Amino acid sequence: MAAELPAGIGVSVCLVALSVFLASYIAKFLRIYFLISKFEGPPAVPIFGNLLSFKSDARENYLLGRKIHDQYRQKSGGLIRVWYGPSPAVLIISSKHSEILMNSSHHMGKGVQYKCLEPWLGQGLLTSSGKKWAYRRKLLTPTFHFSILQSFIEVFNEQSFILVNKLEKLATESQTINIFPLVTNCVLDIICDTAMGKRTNAQENSENEYVRAVDNMSRLVIRRMRNPLWWSDWLYNKLGVGKEHDKSLKVLHKVTKEMIQERLHHVPSNKSETDQSESITGKRKRIAFLDLLLQMHREDPSFTLEDIREEVDTFMFEGHDTTSAAVSWAILHIGQYPEIQARLHDEIDEVFGESDRPVTSDDLSKLPYLSRVVKETLRITPPVPGIARKLDEDIVIDGKVIPKEAAILLIINALHRDPEQFPDPARFDPDRFLPENSAKRHPFAFIPFSAGPRNCIGQKFAMMEDKVILINILRKFSIKSLQTLEEAKPAGMLILRPSEGNILVNLSLRK
Repeated sequence: MAAELPAGIGVSVCLVALSVFLASYIAKFLRIYFLISKFEGPPAVPIFGNLLSFKSDARENYLLGRKIHDQYRQKSGGLIRVWYGPSPAVLIISSKHSEILMNSSHHMGKGVQYKCLEPWLGQGLLTSSGKKWAYRRKLLTPTFHFSILQSFIEVFNEQSFILVNKLEKLATESQTINIFPLVTNCVLDIICDTAMGKRTNAQENSENEYVRAVDNMSRLVIRRMRNPLWWSDWLYNKLGVGKEHDKSLKVLHKVTKEMIQERLHHVPSNKSETDQSESITGKRKRIAFLDLLLQMHREDPSFTLEDIREEVDTFMFEGHDTTSAAVSWAILHIGQYPEIQARLHDEIDEVFGESDRPVTSDDLSKLPYLSRVVKETLRITPPVPGIARKLDEDIVIDGKVIPKEAAILLIINALHRDPEQFPDPARFDPDRFLPENSAKRHPFAFIPFSAGPRNCIGQKFAMMEDKVILINILRKFSIKSLQTLEEAKPAGMLILRPSEGNILVNLSLRK
């Protein structure tokens, strides 16, 4: 048996090991501090960094962020340093720097905040990285082919017609309408139908268990992302809010798994069965996103049912809050500018006249001004105001080294308000997106759907959905906004939404 070391020697070894560890840690911290100190940013205090300046209220934090972006835009060159306690972050708010990050094939992992989504979405397309993300992206891209998106327009029309009928009952000159929850329920019905082939009837029954769970989970995830103290699963699950999160999560996963099993065992046995159904009903059988994934599973069982659950839930999450915010902000902007609204009405009337027929994909190509209005809405009020990326190694931007230990945040909201790319950036001007104006602009100055390899796979779906809903509303109504953008109080971290849930308008029937 080996002799034991004398107690004094054992203590000495421990002290040496501790000293080496501390020296290594201090050297590493000093390197990070030295590199980050080369970037401009708001004054920070030891240990707390800039945390003492941050607000608990999402709206106040949003305004603070805008103030920092404006104050340091010029002196920082578009790269702003912020300290989250002892942890540094670099904010990107310029086009040339966003291109370097977005086009990189090395820095494609999502920031630590996205871990808050994993209990719901697992390792789906939004949250995964590396080889798993690349495989999923390649696998899922065909499901957003234009021919498949065309079949979804039927759902866009059906649900937006339900919304229009509800609005028609509320549309009097004297009545104030909060358009935000109405649009949100419409979009939720669209997403449930196109993602799972499931009718949730959120517009008729917002108390539906699944509808409430989606709304609650979206709210809880955003709150958790904003509070680093809640990022620990161990701590979060012991809190009351964590138990509320778990309750909603069980509902969401239960419904998705049930739908997977239902559609897995109810598949047309052959093409003639589908054709026969079409000839009897006069309607083409609707294919949901889930059906396409199940077909992939049948062809390649390594793409499991749990993988399908992750992607369906991801589609539900990404396509719900983002689109409802985009459409609601567009309605607010349109209602503020009568001359813009008049041009929209003229363009839409030229295509549809007195008809109340459904919108087709061909119609969308005949409405260039509407496209510009939607793009300008996405510029001023991007549904996703920022993106967090995880660095796999040091990155050099503008001659300065950002160490891999630092968070790197692309602030889309600030990027879209760069006065060099968008003169008088606070002004709502759809003609910024005339072809001759867009051609002069940096290609990474406008990225509402991200950009580069990790751009949003569903952006065509979202644009078509936005336009169909807006067309069907504008065919029927004139809109008068009862708030300015600032009075609607946009705020948020993951999704830019009205902080009090209100976008107030008057609607009047046009015909």
